[in-house]
Amino acid sequence: MRVPLSWLAEYVELVPGTTPEQVHAALVEVGLEEEDVHTFDLVGPIVVGEVLEFVEEPQSNGKTIRWCQVRVAPDGETAADGGEAVHGIVCGARNFFVGDKVVVTLPGAVLPGPFPIAARKTYGHVSDGMIASARELGLGEDHDGILRLSTLGIDAPVGTDAIKLLGLDDTAVELNVTPDRGYAFSIRGVAREYAHATGAAFRDPVHQTEATDAATGGFPVVIDDQAPIRGNIASQAFATRIVRGVDPSRPTPAWMIARLKLAGIRSLSLLVDITNYVMLELGQPIHGYDLDALRGGIVVRRATAGEPFTTLDGKARTLHAEDVVVTDDRGPIGLAGVMGGAETEMGDTTTNVLIEAAHWDPVSIARTARRHKLPSEAAKRYERGVDPTIGPVAVARVAQLMVDLAGGTADDGGSIIRTVPERAAILLPDGYVERVTGIAASDDEVHDALAEVGGVITRVEGGFSVVPPAWRPDLTGPEELVEEVARLGGYERIPSVLPVAPPGRGLTRSQRIRRRVADALAVGGATEVLSFPFSNEADNALYGSVDGSPVASVKLANALDATNALLRRSLLPGLIGAAKRNRSRGLVDVALFEQGLVFLPEAGREYGSSELPVGAALPGDDALAELDAGIPPQPRHVAALFVGDSVTKQPGQAAIAAGVVDALDAVRRVGLAAGAEIEVVQGLHQAMHPGRTAELRVGGATVGFAGELLPAIAEAADLPRVVAVLELDLDAVIAGAVVQPEASTIGTFPAATQDLSLVVGVEVPAAVVADSVVEGAGELLESLHLVDDYRGQGVPDGSKSLTFALRFRAADRTLTAAEASEAKLAGAALAGERTGAAIRD
Repeated sequence: MRVPLSWLAEYVELVPGTTPEQVHAALVEVGLEEEDVHTFDLVGPIVVGEVLEFVEEPQSNGKTIRWCQVRVAPDGETAADGGEAVHGIVCGARNFFVGDKVVVTLPGAVLPGPFPIAARKTYGHVSDGMIASARELGLGEDHDGILRLSTLGIDAPVGTDAIKLLGLDDTAVELNVTPDRGYAFSIRGVAREYAHATGAAFRDPVHQTEATDAATGGFPVVIDDQAPIRGNIASQAFATRIVRGVDPSRPTPAWMIARLKLAGIRSLSLLVDITNYVMLELGQPIHGYDLDALRGGIVVRRATAGEPFTTLDGKARTLHAEDVVVTDDRGPIGLAGVMGGAETEMGDTTTNVLIEAAHWDPVSIARTARRHKLPSEAAKRYERGVDPTIGPVAVARVAQLMVDLAGGTADDGGSIIRTVPERAAILLPDGYVERVTGIAASDDEVHDALAEVGGVITRVEGGFSVVPPAWRPDLTGPEELVEEVARLGGYERIPSVLPVAPPGRGLTRSQRIRRRVADALAVGGATEVLSFPFSNEADNALYGSVDGSPVASVKLANALDATNALLRRSLLPGLIGAAKRNRSRGLVDVALFEQGLVFLPEAGREYGSSELPVGAALPGDDALAELDAGIPPQPRHVAALFVGDSVTKQPGQAAIAAGVVDALDAVRRVGLAAGAEIEVVQGLHQAMHPGRTAELRVGGATVGFAGELLPAIAEAADLPRVVAVLELDLDAVIAGAVVQPEASTIGTFPAATQDLSLVVGVEVPAAVVADSVVEGAGELLESLHLVDDYRGQGVPDGSKSLTFALRFRAADRTLTAAEASEAKLAGAALAGERTGAAIRD
């Protein structure tokens, strides 16, 4: 919101000499946010001049210029630049006449740009200044001709300071208005806030305009909302007023153009400028209709789905059933609260005007503005909340300006509809301000602060009963009232006290394990990433299904990207995309991991809630249960990806490429961090390389896969042929983890170590052989590790030699070599029975 200081001073007392910085500082104290300062960036001398004569001189370039004699000071006086009273000026415009009053920028002046003005030789003359256009002065966009003061209704003496005359000496402060402070989108609201901050006298513009409570000879208006959103009808207040006999050709006064320009709105025409001016002044958007173009009365209703409508910008739009439209006998004539229609707009031939000031449902307006991509100054105010009681005053103010400036006559025609319910009282308990903020505010201070913002205060048992003012829809509970007391009393009074954590709280077991898992993967050299949870049908089918069977996905109602409109079933597509981006930027050795939710709906089941609860009320247990039931399963997964070299080349060390070993090592780290025993067995996954894929189990249940992507998939993603990946259902791993780990006893007797080499068919997994050896060796076996998998000379075709390193230990004695050998042979025997393994000679 841009606030011209001259306008602000009309409704709150500004000490002479008050700077924009001081205004900003005061408003920041009451919670508004400082943005910028805006001026017209003009430096004088810029004066009123009179064209005495001119000679048109054709030039060799085909252009015709005028060599003008312009009086810039009264006869016999010195000009503002110290020169003669009459200046010779070269001008390329041809839209002025002898005797016209114009704006002259004399040598030494500076126009926005900056563009300094000096006497200079051009077209064979010394041009001693410049005759300015509206655009050059910052008053508008017209650059085709110079500004003739008669078009603004101005006839000032020659030599008058044009900057002050046109209101170009004003300054505006810009504020960032937060969504809960919609009332500050008006001069009225900002003036009130400045009064709160400084104690300056506030003069409410509402009290300066006389508005009748009900118009006679009423204009017919009907509110017919058959489908209110959340029970709120489209409009609870609607005021109209008729002004007849306006002259649309009259110019907008210079002071109004200047104020609108500083406020960020360009001047269009007098009638439109007046409606915009009142919107900025009071915060109530105004719409004006050409009364003679209306057919019958006005009906406010919801649009019919697919109903066509052409807005003021000339675009044909297809309406939604939630849109609110203003209609007459022909159909829609306005998209309520957003933009009017082309057929009834005020134009150059308008002589009779119907003024409308309505209060629209904020939710309806916000949805319509976003649905049709029509952000507007009106919608910005409506969706944040407009004072529902100010409509009659606003239409009266517009009528007054149209009478004063456009020569119209306000008649008794009009209408007022008001069905706004009374604001409910809020109980502010005694001592609540101090409990929430730490500020020891007295009862008188609380009462005065809430009365200052417009509340009606009543002392009741146990506290204050406060009825908030109509212009503050954000005040809905005691917490908001506490904020008002705190900000008006000064935020600096809030003490800095560290909160004391309640005993017995902290991270849950699941949260602690998730953090340990992330730490373990990060310590192992992987970098955590966060990717968008959006995917597409092909990726969900490839990575979200082990064997290619059809899967269901959750589709987004309003996707950010139409090509990724589904919620992901796997974390791997996000990691693959991150790896691709990193490699394209020269980071070829990549190790990434991510923890995040995946979305696994059941096929054929509908999800969602039949009706969303109202946002302003706490939903009940039944509503919460329905919402929970409408959410698909969302387990938390952990995934990792390795590509490039896991060990870089260095002196004495060749590079080691990342592969399935790195993925399995990451699985081991996850298991150790979670306290879960993750079993690794040979597996199959449609996206992974056969023979290089491991199925991961906890407690016999599959919780994920690890391995290498199919080379074709890796190459399609612009990655090397070898890409190692893993994905685990982390929630399932945590559920299967040991709740209370127990430390194993450290043996005090020496260990006996032996090796065991077994020859077995290549189709037999090493893990199956190892499990048989462990079971057969019994309790004396302390550990077993596979140290070699040999296939070559000395081993029959179709077979492999697996060598295990065994360590034996007894808790009560030193083992003999014979006892260790006996246990080893028992393990070999059981492996032979189950897998056909034989001890290698």
